[in-house]
Amino acid sequence: MSTPTPTNALARRWKIDIDMAEANDGSDYQTIIGITEFTQTAEPNIEDSSDYDSAGWAGNTKTGQAWECSLTINRRINDQVKTYHPTHERLRKAAYAYGSASEVRVRYYDRDGLPEAYEGIAIVTWTPSGGEYTALDQVEVTLTGNGPLALIDNPAA
Repeated sequence: MSTPTPTNALARRWKIDIDMAEANDGSDYQTIIGITEFTQTAEPNIEDSSDYDSAGWAGNTKTGQAWECSLTINRRINDQVKTYHPTHERLRKAAYAYGSASEVRVRYYDRDGLPEAYEGIAIVTWTPSGGEYTALDQVEVTLTGNGPLALIDNPAA
């Protein structure tokens, strides 16, 4: 039996869902469509914990962590009834709200079923891109974590 040749993972492997339920409890996940770019970070806060007992070697301790996702979306519309896509509207409305209404539950995961998958509550920033007369209507969306980013089982697995 031969060993399969490894292939490269593609950036477009990510799928991002937003909870559409009013309770924001993860009961009504729907896919954010029209994503053209996606990046994620989960930066730790590391503090110097060096002391005299380390024989001159620096010590470090992770004391916190923050996460964020940035995505660019092509706005999708229903031109028959003059509405935007519901997931896009959920993001836009959250960006202009305060308190719990400004938060959305999201999950993002490998659409091919590989084990990488995450879930958390985020605050939304919504920035329309604008552009020339030939440009698509795009929006830069930033999801800033408010609390932990949990490792979850991949829903596509």
